[in-house]
Amino acid sequence: MTSRLSHTSVDSRDAYAQAAFWAQVLGYTGDPDDPDEPGDEECLIVSPDGRTKILFIEVPEGKSAKNRLHFDLAPTDLTRDDEVARLLQLGATVVADRRVADGTGWFTLADPEGNEFCVLRGDLERPDPWAHLIRD
Repeated sequence: MTSRLSHTSVDSRDAYAQAAFWAQVLGYTGDPDDPDEPGDEECLIVSPDGRTKILFIEVPEGKSAKNRLHFDLAPTDLTRDDEVARLLQLGATVVADRRVADGTGWFTLADPEGNEFCVLRGDLERPDPWAHLIRD
C-alpha cells in the first residue's frame, strides 16, 4: 500500500494574501466551489489540471528559521532571469543570487512572508526537458 499527497500545506500569517501571491506565481486558481475571501483562515489554490493543491493556513507565529521544505520553480515560458523580474514585481525579494557564468545556477527568493524558494533555469534555457529535476 502507498499514500498519495493530497495537498501541500503552508503556515501563513495571512492565508489569503499568500494564496493570492502564489496563485499569480504558479498560474493556479482558487477553488470555484469554495472561493477564498480576505480574513479566511484557510485558503486553497489549485493547479489548472486540478491535480496539485496548496493550502495556506493561518497561524499566529511568524516564520522564525530557514524553511525545511521549499519550492523549486522552473519557468515554462520565460528565462530564469525574466521570471525573477516578474516575481519581484509580484512582491518576492532576492535572498541569494547563485547564478554561474556558464548560465547554470539559480536565484533564491523569498515570498512576502519570508518563505524561501528557488528559481532555476527555464524550459527555454535547457536542452534536456528532464534537466529541471536536477538543481543546476
